[in-house]
Amino acid sequence: MMKKSTKVIAMMMIGIFLCMLDTTVMNIALPAIKTGLNTALTHLSWALNIYTVLFASLAIPLGRLADVLDWTRALWYWFTNFWIESQCRAADYWPAIQSIGAAIVFPASMTIGIQSVALSRRTGVIASLGVMQGLAAALGPTIGGAVTQFWGWRGIFLINVPLVAVALCGCIAWLSWRHPSHGQVKLDLGGSALVMTTLLALTLVLVKGNDWGWTSRVVLSLGVTSALTLIAFVWMEAHVSAPMVPLALFKDRQFNGAALATVLSGVFMVGLLVLMPSFFTKVQSKT
Repeated sequence: MMKKSTKVIAMMMIGIFLCMLDTTVMNIALPAIKTGLNTALTHLSWALNIYTVLFASLAIPLGRLADVLDWTRALWYWFTNFWIESQCRAADYWPAIQSIGAAIVFPASMTIGIQSVALSRRTGVIASLGVMQGLAAALGPTIGGAVTQFWGWRGIFLINVPLVAVALCGCIAWLSWRHPSHGQVKLDLGGSALVMTTLLALTLVLVKGNDWGWTSRVVLSLGVTSALTLIAFVWMEAHVSAPMVPLALFKDRQFNGAALATVLSGVFMVGLLVLMPSFFTKVQSKT
């Protein structure tokens, strides 16, 4: 019989899979959704962009807040939220609400999964969760394309439902519902506000820079804002008593190497898994 820790890790893998799946599953279906809704692709793309922007800007501060308040409660809230939102995605605001839940569950799943095993086994758990993250992003276009072809683009909005049902049952059965006292825990509210502003401005530049013009006043203003708030964030983290991101981490070469590898892999993954499906469906299919 499976150990309880193994079952918990499996539920956390489902959470990470769902978070990353929604970043790529809609890409290949956008042309079909555009035709079905008779709307401009530039307007429709915001359904995906708003998820990416808010997920990127809220993951660190909401992850920290969930850590302080109780990971289990936060995870339960997110799965319930995801269940409801998966069934009313026709609303214009669903990606924004869903991204807030994803920004909680992604770091929460990592933390719960890692803390569910002994220190000697944590390397394997981190590797398993990381593989699930990459697998979800890689399978997103394939799953989206298959569902669109056989069940229509509306079927994409129901993919989450069975997985969330399994995760809900697993969380109820195997997660601890005790609420440990964290004592007097301080939240780095200033750092949270600065990192949210930095990531939001930078993500908007990267997502809409081509549409708005890389030398336009809006894009340049966002770029300057991102740079200034990043500098202010680094300064604040060096002077607050409970920093959100301890700068001492960057003294570790292994940490720096892992962070750099993560960023580079993400850049190349976006080029392969987001741009290529769009090219094949929008350009290549017309030739």
